[in-house]
Formats: sequence, structure tokens, C-alpha cells
Amino acid sequence: QVQLVESGGGLVQAGGSLRLSCAASGSIFTINAMGWYRQAPGKQRELVATVTGGGSTNYADSVKGRFAISRDNAKNTVYLQMNSLGPEDTAVYYCNAEVISITPVYRNWNYWGQGTQVTVSS
Repeated sequence: QVQLVESGGGLVQAGGSLRLSCAASGSIFTINAMGWYRQAPGKQRELVATVTGGGSTNYADSVKGRFAISRDNAKNTVYLQMNSLGPEDTAVYYCNAEVISITPVYRNWNYWGQGTQVTVSS
């Protein structure tokens, strides 16, 4: 079993910054892509940013130039640095990881964190 634990959400004024962290633990052999998604009230969950095991990144157009995703493979942790936040960034942010486990059996599975609330006041 694998757990993803997010931290770093909160309330911030428009123009401010926050840094989210997500640490994976459990039966992990390796982690392929890791990413952040968000879901605002009344909207579908949407991709924010992803990063591959090799460090290649992908961003939603709405966050390009403002957000930066990174990962520490030794710590099985992914980060999301969010700058120039606006009210439109208010959402629950979810961490996602494609994890390969080999014990007790081989398993390739996408895991989700519990979500962390980010609220940006205008």
C-alpha cells in the first residue's frame, strides 16, 4: 500500500505565494510521473502540473510562468511552488503519483492524496 500526504495549503492574499509538498510512502519500488491537480467548487478536477521521473515538466496554460513543479526522488516527494496567486487559483489541490511496487506483488497504480485547500482572497 502507498500513501500520499500533502501539506502547505492555506489562505493567502492575491499576489502571494504558497508551496505545496506531497510525500509518498509505503511499498514503493519507483515512481514514474508525479503531479498536481485541482478542483474548484462546482468544477471538474483539472491538471495543474506534472513532472516525470526524469524531470520533464508539463503545465496547464493557466499556471505557466507562475507555478513551478519539482521533485526530490530520494525523498519520493513532489513540490508545487505557486506564485502570483489569484482568486481563480482557489481550489482543493490533489497530489498524484504513478507508483510501481514489487512487494508483495508487482503493481503499477495511480495514487491520490487526500487534498489540501488553497484559498486566495482578493
